Amino acid sequence: MSRSSLRREEREKKTRKINDSSKTLIFEEMYSFVSDPGTNNKYQKSHKEEEERQSKHMCSLSGISSNMWWQKCKAVLGQSFNLEGIISTAAVVTRDRHLAIPHITVPDISWIDWVELERRGFRGVIFDKDNTLTAPYSLALSPPLVPSLERCRSVFGENIAIFSNSAGLYQYDVDGAKATSIEKSLGIRVLRHGTKKPAGTAEEIEKDFGYATSLLVMVGDRHFTDIVYGNRNGFLTILTEPISTSAEPFIVKQVRKMETCLVNYWCRRGLKPSGHNLLLEAMQCVKDPSTL
Repeated sequence: MSRSSLRREEREKKTRKINDSSKTLIFEEMYSFVSDPGTNNKYQKSHKEEEERQSKHMCSLSGISSNMWWQKCKAVLGQSFNLEGIISTAAVVTRDRHLAIPHITVPDISWIDWVELERRGFRGVIFDKDNTLTAPYSLALSPPLVPSLERCRSVFGENIAIFSNSAGLYQYDVDGAKATSIEKSLGIRVLRHGTKKPAGTAEEIEKDFGYATSLLVMVGDRHFTDIVYGNRNGFLTILTEPISTSAEPFIVKQVRKMETCLVNYWCRRGLKPSGHNLLLEAMQCVKDPSTL
């Protein structure tokens, strides 16, 4: 064999050896990644942590969604179901029937003579919202009531507010979003409170207005909530007829009928409302809207 042939064979052997070594290294690296317990555990741990993170994220989203759903349900159910109202109704029916009788009854607020009320010493007005100023769940003031509300505003200035079981109640309007929407729409501030009418005192209202309740007027459409609350706390109480009952829940309609039947029956039997020092004759503050 020639010397050149020997050299060529040696070069080929070296090349095959280098290739075999490279393959061995590559195989060992791949094998070590798969089989090495430390590296494998790190990979599995990282993968498991990622799965747990995604799972927690999904649970968090689910929890937020469930919480929002529950808050909405509580708000809707809360307006239809009033535990404090049920307890108060039992007390009114059995022993405090006079609390459900308003000092003044009118078809709507346009019949109220705001100037005469102010002349007699009253210094502020608190309105219920649903079916007193607006249709149920609406943000728009009932059009026929616009002139009367403007007269009220011109007489009492900033001393008017809304006190409602559907907005401003901490339990169902946690962030005050409903109250803020109403304030923007109607231009009347909404009082925040922690207890549904007719339960609770009027201490916060007195602090807010700076007057005793005997100098304030409570206007609403429900005997056993607005009127009972107002009479129990010393307001002058004015009952209006509901603006519209078509959008009210069935249970609210039935309770309203029951309230009206009971109050009408008690009045036929001679029951009178509690007296008020500033207003001996209720009709003196009631006028036909066409004359105002």
